[in-house]
Amino acid sequence: MESSDDTEEPPLPLALSRFQVSEEFGFLLPDPLTELPAPYGPWMDLAHELPQLITGHQLRSRVHQMPQLSTQHLQGREELHLAHLVLSFITMGYVWQEGEEGTVQVLPRNLAVPYWEVSQALGLPPILSHADFVLANWRRKDPNGNLDTIITLPGGESLRGFILVTLLVEKAAVPGIKAIVQALGAILQSDEETLHRALEELAGAIEAMSEALRRMHDYVDPEVFYSVIRIFLSGWKDNPAMPHGLIYEGVSPEPMAFSGGSAAQSTVLHAFDELLGICHRQDTAAFLHRMRDYMPRPHRALLRELQGAVSLKQWLLSSGDARLRAAFNRCVCALTDFRSHHIAIVTKYIAIAAAKAKARRAQPSARAGPSAGKPPAALEAKGTGGSHIFSFLKSIRDTTREGMISA
Repeated sequence: MESSDDTEEPPLPLALSRFQVSEEFGFLLPDPLTELPAPYGPWMDLAHELPQLITGHQLRSRVHQMPQLSTQHLQGREELHLAHLVLSFITMGYVWQEGEEGTVQVLPRNLAVPYWEVSQALGLPPILSHADFVLANWRRKDPNGNLDTIITLPGGESLRGFILVTLLVEKAAVPGIKAIVQALGAILQSDEETLHRALEELAGAIEAMSEALRRMHDYVDPEVFYSVIRIFLSGWKDNPAMPHGLIYEGVSPEPMAFSGGSAAQSTVLHAFDELLGICHRQDTAAFLHRMRDYMPRPHRALLRELQGAVSLKQWLLSSGDARLRAAFNRCVCALTDFRSHHIAIVTKYIAIAAAKAKARRAQPSARAGPSAGKPPAALEAKGTGGSHIFSFLKSIRDTTREGMISA
């Protein structure tokens, strides 16, 4: 849409499009491509067969036969994002095909070099992150708006449910993302009515995110998530199963360590924290800040912009408007509740599932898990991003609650 020069309103401090954030889809990639140009057929062929190749223990040998393709024919960010998605999924399958006791130390050159080049072009790390797994991994299945994933891994309907429910959480956040812009604009213009509307909109969006997150219970089986899916989200930093990291052949002779996928890589919650002035404890804040390296470059730039923006909390403290403070507190309360829901999900899908897997391991005669393999043990107390998961999540939830303004 073209902007008009004779607009009466002063410009808002932020234009979301400047940061590749969509008015309709937020941080999601709008209408991602589902196929790469013809020269990249060998990548797409592997990507579409991943679940079968991994469970049949054939992916590594197929990767070794794959030609090394030049990345120079990839044009535009949509093609680059799809290439990164495809190479990320192939890499996770390659590394974890034999479980945590059969890892590799080297990613072969024909996969590592193009993966590194695409990662450099996008400013993303060469590992599967939230930006690939969710933001760029969706397509419309039919005209009715039903969604599906583009690339998948072992885990069947539970994996599909895990990705799509997370995508629905991102989509529910969109009115809240737009409310950030409205709130900051309202502060600059001392427009209390618009600021109140923006805060109500933000609170409603966070509440809708919690509603979407609760659907995880309907679509994802905890045993399948823990025993089959979770290992493919694991990285090679702070992971006892790969203590030395991974050598990207043809890129560097030294091993490199990258964190696995994590909800902490979603820009949405970082943006809400910045607006609401939520201050996390030092070790927790350090991990969250490191997770920003796993976000698309323009989304990181938006967070930097929000960091330097006028302080909403300070403005409210000096304004003394009880209605605005109540709307602000509703936002903080909604964000605290969202984080409590996340803890409940992690308890069910990791802590309880880990305890059951441990009990099964103690009974060698017991039925094998859904993968017919051994459930992973290396990250029992940690998130796939490498954090000590419960102390981390509870710390974030508690510091969020502390962000309330007292009446």
